[in-house]
Amino acid sequence: MKYKFVLATHNPGKLAEMGAILSGLGVEVVSPADLGITVDVEETGSTFAENAMLKAKAICAAAGMPAIADDSGLCVDALNGGPGVYSARYGGDGLDDRGRYTLLLNSMRGQTTRAAHFACAIACAFPNGDTLTAEGRCDGAIAFAPMGTEGFGYDPVFLIPDKGKTFGQLTAEEKSAISHRGKALREFAKTLETYLNKQASI
Repeated sequence: MKYKFVLATHNPGKLAEMGAILSGLGVEVVSPADLGITVDVEETGSTFAENAMLKAKAICAAAGMPAIADDSGLCVDALNGGPGVYSARYGGDGLDDRGRYTLLLNSMRGQTTRAAHFACAIACAFPNGDTLTAEGRCDGAIAFAPMGTEGFGYDPVFLIPDKGKTFGQLTAEEKSAISHRGKALREFAKTLETYLNKQASI
């Protein structure tokens, strides 16, 4: 059985990552752009899970097909869990990835407590009203300077202490094995497989 899901992202990296994990279930993922859909969802939720569900339901309604969305961000202990749900908008619209992590490093100057974690919530909405969710987390620390050029977002400053490397220094495979999104995706894949098997037997 083949299934097609729309993934609420314009990020080619996320599409590739999601596609690789879900292809084993016979699931093909397409982007809203592939379907000619543009939906601007206001992320008004106070948690990653709420924002992911808002996006999934809006895209599902627009596309008339199952939709998957994720919301993720960096939570830094010294910043009381910030930037959190505002990770992508940290410092305002004018900043790119480098600008955001530079701002983060500057705001952490003199902080000896560097503990941080990445969190990811995945939500899936079906046209029949059913929903699925999954979450993942990766603990680490904020480096004192950016290292590595892989990945995106805050990856060059997110240090995995037991590897002695940042996400920015890991290959895509190494990162996926331990990352918040990798964990959430694998959890989601299991949940989705159970759901699809149940639907197929009805």
